[in-house]
Amino acid sequence: MTAAHPHDTELADRARRVIPGGVNSGQRSIPGLADLVITAADGARFTDSTGREYVDYHAAFGPPLLGHNDPDVTAAVAAAGRTLDLCGVGVTPGEIDLAEQLCELVPSLEQVLLTSTGSEATFHALRVARAATGRRLVVKFQGCYHGWHDSVSLNVISAPDRVGRHDPISTGILPEVLDATLVLPFNDIEAVRAAFTEHGADIAAVIVEPVPHNVGCLLPDTGFLQALRDETSRHGSVLVFDEVITGFRHALGGWQQLSGITPDLTTLGKAIANGYPVGALGGRADLMQLFSTTPGAPAFFAGTYNGHPAVVAAALATLRKLRTEPVHEHVFALGDRIRAGLTDVFAELNLPAVVTGYGSVFVSYLMSGPVPRTYADLLRNDVGMFIGYRRRLAEHGVFELPLNLKRSHVSYAHTADDADRLVEATRTAVRDTLAAGGIDQLAGTSTMGGADAHR
Repeated sequence: MTAAHPHDTELADRARRVIPGGVNSGQRSIPGLADLVITAADGARFTDSTGREYVDYHAAFGPPLLGHNDPDVTAAVAAAGRTLDLCGVGVTPGEIDLAEQLCELVPSLEQVLLTSTGSEATFHALRVARAATGRRLVVKFQGCYHGWHDSVSLNVISAPDRVGRHDPISTGILPEVLDATLVLPFNDIEAVRAAFTEHGADIAAVIVEPVPHNVGCLLPDTGFLQALRDETSRHGSVLVFDEVITGFRHALGGWQQLSGITPDLTTLGKAIANGYPVGALGGRADLMQLFSTTPGAPAFFAGTYNGHPAVVAAALATLRKLRTEPVHEHVFALGDRIRAGLTDVFAELNLPAVVTGYGSVFVSYLMSGPVPRTYADLLRNDVGMFIGYRRRLAEHGVFELPLNLKRSHVSYAHTADDADRLVEATRTAVRDTLAAGGIDQLAGTSTMGGADAHR
């Protein structure tokens, strides 16, 4: 303990007295980390209030693709602060520049609007889809997360007995709102066709993470995204790609660039501004012009902080670096190195595991069998081992989020030595967890399902 930084418990207790649960997001309330207070972050690392440093592979669920406190991004934000402030009227040159670049890079974007979060972007995507079609229903997929708003706050990380029926992640949602959402299995083309056969005339939109990273990494089967494109086009529905995670982290044009499938609307977020709070919604001009930013248009759109000069500057600096430096080459190479190393570790320890991911995203499912395709496959994951070894990683100064099915991320600031340190720490942490028999105390470790919507 130092004078500047009291022990975690003291600071955490202060937080719990004035902040419900001591944290400002339910996804930060992690069993085993109740007293974690972070005091510094730089590059690939963060430091807690005891002075302990961690190599960070959680990376705030993915935004800092360049690493924490990237000097070019922070310099751009500081420069913007010397000339601009939030005025809440008109538009700034930076907003214009950012919109032009987003439309240039992402295939589906003809026009784009900025938001403060990815949740706002997906909310507005579904609102405008309903405005455009006059229809009621939306389709989402088990295991996909599209934010906190009511119509999509269901069926993310569900217990086995709740798969196949509505599984809201929160109470307080009206049952009739949930009734307007159809939940289908990811990668199941026949289920999609059946839903459109029965409900096609009333489906306003299909929203999908093209790669469901909120449950680790489920890669789409060949033909699945094309089937979504075909069915929505055939029935006059709006196809929404939620690329809040895949956008920019996997490619400058997102997964739609990699897959060749162009949706009607795209939502973006986490990697746009390297950790600064910004989201975006863009797509076909005829849909985007339904928003009230066009005078007289019917779909209301507003947000005092939309296009804030600081976050716009951060986004422009981030995109500049992504376009001019070998960011993707670096993080993809480290991702491959980590996946190969972890595969060897689990084989050496004779522990069934599937190490998967894409590019800079990786996850080790503790189960046997082929690479999972659907959420049902993920029910085989050994949750005790998954969470148990991640908790022990922190003892070695390496941090992966100890929550079931959560993915990990590589940044431009990580090095080959960091990757090798993760692999070696995993070997030790898994060996120790096996010796201890995993963990039994899993209450509260899944925080994205199981709420009673009718309470």
